Amino acid sequence: MREHGAYGRRLGSSFRIDDAPAIVTRLLRGTEIAVTEIRSDHPDHGVTDPLPVEDAYLVGVQLRDFGDQHYWENGRKYGVHHLRAREMLLYDLKRSPAVLIDKPFHSIQFYLPRAALDAIADESNARRIGELAYEPGKGWIDETVFNLGSSLRAALEAPERANRVFVDHVTLALAAHVAQAYGGLCPVARPPKGGLAPWQERRAKERIDANLDGQVSLRELAADCGLSLSHFSRAFRETTGVAPHKWLLRRRVDAAKTMMEDRRLSLAEIATACGFADQSHFTRVFSQAMGVSPGIWRRDMAPGRPIVGIWQ
Repeated sequence: MREHGAYGRRLGSSFRIDDAPAIVTRLLRGTEIAVTEIRSDHPDHGVTDPLPVEDAYLVGVQLRDFGDQHYWENGRKYGVHHLRAREMLLYDLKRSPAVLIDKPFHSIQFYLPRAALDAIADESNARRIGELAYEPGKGWIDETVFNLGSSLRAALEAPERANRVFVDHVTLALAAHVAQAYGGLCPVARPPKGGLAPWQERRAKERIDANLDGQVSLRELAADCGLSLSHFSRAFRETTGVAPHKWLLRRRVDAAKTMMEDRRLSLAEIATACGFADQSHFTRVFSQAMGVSPGIWRRDMAPGRPIVGIWQ
């Protein structure tokens, strides 16, 4: 993967770490939005290496207490701020941000370029925003940002197997929230109402069923239905009662229930065939949906017996 912005290996090298797992989405007119996990329990002390100057932001989510952080923009020091776990920070990459790494750190960093913010405004029928509001180097609690960032930790453990629909959903939600909360994004017209047309619902569901491994993007689903990303997401939820990524999980569980009737298949084989990352992921999702583990369901539930799960 060739990296064009401050994410992945490029961001990791600034913090002098070799392993910086990243996931890149191209939802909005092909614009990249990326998320990177950076962590070091034994850091190479010093000021972070410069990142290329560009019209983009990093939205950081602290996953552990850092303590006092020394921070600079354009070579000017902005004092020392005490950073705690769960806090977020904004970094303007036009201003050459730099921090002193003098203790262990762990965070998730969303790469949000100007082109993505503009595309969100255009899709929302809103005026394009200016600069995001923040105090240099200072963290604050934003539960929405923290929860969205935390939800991607499992995906970052194995980026190549990440559920693209879910990652698309989270990154789009993060970008829209930041644009509204810190950029003053204000739609000038109400979004279109109504669900999907029958043909759109059928096409979206068929595409999801054909890609239970999650390797279909939200952008592709929206394009199949001839809708914008935001309109498709709203319409799909209104029609089905759940977001597209949750519908995908539901269909994986349905497929797994059918396959478990064939007792020659192991749970690990079923997990792989139905698009789960591994058997533990399968067990976790199935248990949340049905109230029992796959093993118990297979052992105790006779084929054909109607089972009512939490989602049904």
